[in-house]
Amino acid sequence: MSARQIDNGGSLVDHAVQAVRGHIREHDLKVGDSLPGEGHFAAHLGVSRAVMREAFGALAALRLLDVGNGRRARVGAIDGSVIGASLDHAVTTSQISVAEVWDVRRTLEMRIAALAAERRSDEQAEQILALAEAMVRDQGNMALVTAHDTAFHQILAASTGNMLFTQIVRSFAPQMEIAVPRAWETRHAQDQKATILSLHRRIARAIAEKNPSEAVAAMEEHFDASIGDLLPR
Repeated sequence: MSARQIDNGGSLVDHAVQAVRGHIREHDLKVGDSLPGEGHFAAHLGVSRAVMREAFGALAALRLLDVGNGRRARVGAIDGSVIGASLDHAVTTSQISVAEVWDVRRTLEMRIAALAAERRSDEQAEQILALAEAMVRDQGNMALVTAHDTAFHQILAASTGNMLFTQIVRSFAPQMEIAVPRAWETRHAQDQKATILSLHRRIARAIAEKNPSEAVAAMEEHFDASIGDLLPR
């Protein structure tokens, strides 16, 4: 295929990106498998090494390739931070609102709570309980509370055994770094803060006790108590 043919209907780099992705599909490559070098693709597609270098760079930025100095590119693993960057950009540029993000998150988290209660391991149950207690212990330190809260929800997602839930919840981390402190600051009364902490404990206990219905109910109350004023009714 000539460079001129490749250029029809898209840029050279776009076509090079699609060719690399096509190679991964056609050869049934899995995470960690090596790909041919830039020179191989350049010769096959009839484009310059510079075009392939840019294509590999674009795929690495999307975490579709793992590119390191001195070794061949490898197939990358799914990475929720890419989704997170897109969500953060969409919120920053007013394409979507924080309320819309959190409405979607509430729906997902309720399903996650149910599955976590059914599928969690004993170790995961202990981690979830420990993080709920850590939030209480460190409630005077907002940075620690945010870190514990973020880890709490990520371990819940991991407990489902569904990698996509794990990565989607991971994508919410940048928004949580902003939303958790803001939600906490709006709760001036100590009893309001105690309610939020208590709900995390309820969720953790329900999951430890393998009680899906209670886990879902507690998660719904958690969202209502934490950021209910942001969510549509």
